[in-house]
Parts: sequence; C-alpha cells; structure tokens
Amino acid sequence: MLRLSALYRYPLKSGKGEILQQIGLDKLGLDGDRRWMLVDEASGRFLTQRAVAKMSQLSALWNAAGGLTLSAPGHAPIDIALPASEAELRGVTIWRDTLRVPDAGDAAGAWVSEFIGKPTRLVQVPLDRARTTQAGYGKDDDQVAFADGFPLLLIGQASLDDLSEKVGRPMEMLRFRPNLVIEGADAFAEDGWKRIRIGEVEFRVVKPCSRCILTTIDPQTGERNADREPFATLQKYRSEADGAMFGQNLVNDGNGRLEVGMPVTILE
Repeated sequence: MLRLSALYRYPLKSGKGEILQQIGLDKLGLDGDRRWMLVDEASGRFLTQRAVAKMSQLSALWNAAGGLTLSAPGHAPIDIALPASEAELRGVTIWRDTLRVPDAGDAAGAWVSEFIGKPTRLVQVPLDRARTTQAGYGKDDDQVAFADGFPLLLIGQASLDDLSEKVGRPMEMLRFRPNLVIEGADAFAEDGWKRIRIGEVEFRVVKPCSRCILTTIDPQTGERNADREPFATLQKYRSEADGAMFGQNLVNDGNGRLEVGMPVTILE
C-alpha cells in the first residue's frame, strides 16, 4: 500500500524546511510554501543556497498571523508581518521570470542584509501576483509562487534509499527539498506516474526534477560535501538530456488537506 510518509514546507525559498503532519493546499501548492524570497537589493535577482550556502542555516517559520519568523545562529529572531495591500512593490527576477511583488519593509531588509552580508530585500508573493509554470508542461493556467518551476515536488522513499545505497552512506531527504514523500512503491516508480490522488486531492505529475549542486549542501551544517555527493552519483545513473533527474514535479488540481499517513492512489 502506498502512503504519504512525510510532508515538508519551505516558507522562504532556499531557507530551512519545516516538517509537517498536516497542511492545506491552495492554487500554489502547500499553504505558505515558498511564498517569501530574498533578492539582491540592487538587481532584484533572487538569492538561493546555490550562491549563498549559509542560507541553509536560515530558519523561516510561517507564523499564525500569516507572516514569517526569521532566525539564524548569531542573529536575534525577527517577526515579519505579511505585507499590507498597499505595500511597496519591488521588481524581482527569478530564473527567466520578472514580476512585481510586495516588499516586506526596511526592518526585514536590514535583518536579511546583515545575515547575507550585502544589501538584500525580503519579498512575498500573494496569490494574485504568482507566476505561471514552465511553458510546455501542465496547463496554461497552472501557477507557482517562488519555487523553481512548479508548485510541488514528490520523491519516493525507496528512490532515496536506492541513491543512498549507491553513494555508500545515508542521504538526508531534506537535501532534495521535496514537499511530499511517498513510501510503499519501488525505487523510481514515480517516474511512471501521470496522475495520483492523496486523500481527496488529485495531482498531475508534470515533469521530472533536474538536480544541481544544491544537493551537495549538508542541510544540518550548510557545508558542501567535498566529494560532490550525492550529485556525482546521480549524474552517473540518473542523467538525461536535461540533467540528473531525481523526484517529480506536481500540480494539484483543487484545494484540500493532506496528512501524513494518507493513502496514495495511482490514477494513471
């Protein structure tokens, strides 16, 4: 029997993940997932662990008021309110997309600038300012917040176990930043899925996930693995034309709630 064995949310793009037992869904995936992002103040370009590895040590927890609580080693925590409807809009760039989204204000900007070490701003994306997903995949009206390309990422537990065996040591699931982990299927069974249902919510499996050097950052310490694992092993046995694939990108059709332990049904 297939079941949902873990749920993760990342309120801040490239910040630490939250382990959840249950969560709601909206049009952009898990409630509150990757709705906040750090950008270079001058260029508006998005910042991630690819360039700023210590972002792995930046804790960003969704708070009850819909805002964000930021904390990091050596930095006092700060509570940041959800930007008001009249908040200043800032032009930002994430991959090939440019958009205008609310800025979280000067206090938040000062805090993240001190942490990053250069002028940085914190921005948030409301539902009505979301991007469309990568062209050529899914439906024309599919949308995404600040995740790289799609609202949700699924990984099979057996796929991680297979990779860990090939690397020769256990690999943490959080290296791959999934939202949904499924157990009970064979390794890489998710590669063949097109539609699934978890609880009452249906999901379309739209595209495999191409991995990068980000997977070599230890989620506990923020240090890069000198041996480039597990990326080096993925390149050896999971390479396709678009890169080393691990996990599947999903779009949810409709809202609802998810809870760890729910059965998973393969529809197609």
